[in-house]
Amino acid sequence: MKKWLGVVLAAAWLVAGCNTIEGMGKDISKAGDKIEEAAKKK
Repeated sequence: MKKWLGVVLAAAWLVAGCNTIEGMGKDISKAGDKIEEAAKKK
């Protein structure tokens, strides 16, 4: 049961967060930029 819940939540996140592969790439790129900025501050 918990496995299915995880699958459903992951699918919902992917559909809601970025409707295309391009959108997903942009989201990942933004996350990478934030990590890079945080690393430079230290």
